[in-house]
Amino acid sequence: MKIGIVRFPGSNCEVDCLEAWRVVGESPVMLWHKETSVKGFDLIVLPGGFSYGDYLRTGAIARFSPIMEDVIHFAQNGGLVLGICNGFQMLTECGLLPGALLRNEGLHFVCGPQYLKVERNDLPYTNYYNQGDLIQIPVNHGEGNYTIADEGLKELEANNQVVFRYVTSNGEVNESGNPNGSINNIAGIVNKEGNVLGMMPHPERVVEEIIGGTDGKGMFISILKDWERRMKHGA
Repeated sequence: MKIGIVRFPGSNCEVDCLEAWRVVGESPVMLWHKETSVKGFDLIVLPGGFSYGDYLRTGAIARFSPIMEDVIHFAQNGGLVLGICNGFQMLTECGLLPGALLRNEGLHFVCGPQYLKVERNDLPYTNYYNQGDLIQIPVNHGEGNYTIADEGLKELEANNQVVFRYVTSNGEVNESGNPNGSINNIAGIVNKEGNVLGMMPHPERVVEEIIGGTDGKGMFISILKDWERRMKHGA
């Protein structure tokens, strides 16, 4: 599988993503943001960090990096795009995903383990999990408060585009399990077609027990399994 991880000025999680893929036996390629083509790749990863120092708005400047024009074209033609944390912010800024990420409720930076509920397991990103699984994935952000207009929220929920929700250790969807104030406890969403996923938590940081757990490893295995299935059937 050919995987490209885009490195922006100020991103700091691209190496974590690289190592996570190596854990499952893949060797990704690092792409500099000034490149203009992602032709030939099976998956593009937009990693976390603070691209361009988070000036203006998180992800707002990175969205105009030269490579993003082809990333958008790639996604619109069915290519897999995974945006993690700052990458999720970029995906909303460029219109590949609806909504926006605002400052955390209470204006505090949040960093630590967070329980999530898997809402869908029929996607290239989640087929290794079971629907309803409770997983623990760390968060690390100051602007992860997902928001969307009422009509957009209704459409998002009706189309089953919410992939992960913040929950308590008991799996309850309530305010105490929400680290940043995101509407409806939304932690990650997918586009209608199911090929573009954005999420604030960092699955690449929990792929080995030695670094705190393996709950995130399932996402990388899922993507690989989906690609192998498609290759087997000539998709």
